[in-house]
Amino acid sequence: MKVVLLAGGLGTRISEESHLKPKPMIEIGGKPILWHIMKIYSSFGFNDFVICLGYKGYVIKEFFSDYYLHMSDITFDFSNNNSMTIHNNNVEPWRVTLVDTGLETQTGGRIKKIEKYVQNERFFLTYGDGVSDININVLLENHVKAGKIATMTAVKPAGRFGLLEINEDNTVDSFQEKAVENSAWINGGFMVLEPQVFEYISENDNEFFEKEPLKNLADHGQLHAYKHHGFWQCMDTQRDKFALEDLWKEEHPPWKVWI
Repeated sequence: MKVVLLAGGLGTRISEESHLKPKPMIEIGGKPILWHIMKIYSSFGFNDFVICLGYKGYVIKEFFSDYYLHMSDITFDFSNNNSMTIHNNNVEPWRVTLVDTGLETQTGGRIKKIEKYVQNERFFLTYGDGVSDININVLLENHVKAGKIATMTAVKPAGRFGLLEINEDNTVDSFQEKAVENSAWINGGFMVLEPQVFEYISENDNEFFEKEPLKNLADHGQLHAYKHHGFWQCMDTQRDKFALEDLWKEEHPPWKVWI
């Protein structure tokens, strides 16, 4: 199965870094968050990626064009016709297709443009800015069992602020820091889609997948939710990046499901 990654947005809410590179290339622990997402899928044996490029897509192309060299031990012999010897490498068995889907194209338009690359098969789809400890195999099994066109991972992100319960006299009954169970389920990405999903997406580059396509899938009873109760975090802001950096420094970062 192919894994489609949306990596073409402008990333305006993290403009401190996205003015230099696409948001999926912002680094956590010295590697782009896009790399972390790919490692999650790869750890479950899914190594065939289709990446939707847009804003500063050349940065992602350059990363993968040089990736083999960056992950290898190399001898350059300038006395012998500038020869190069690869001693060993630590590259993953990835197949990466990079598709220019347009600078201002929205998510629906980007997905529509890669239709020919998924070859009428079931595929994964997620955003290029969110990591999780989700079990991809269980997600896939859940999708197959549900028998719907689309399965979306539903998550409950931790609240950014403490939760107060206040009495009529304005005394605080209780305080809960960053409550999760009281938040709503939201779209966490990590979707599984059948090829029929393309019938729900128009040829309009300005179409958001999260609007009419998903709404119509839901109206037709073809959108299934897989509730993930574990770790999930997107990187919308600089604050999110710093939080992920802090977690990466821990002995067991929660989304590091690979060895």
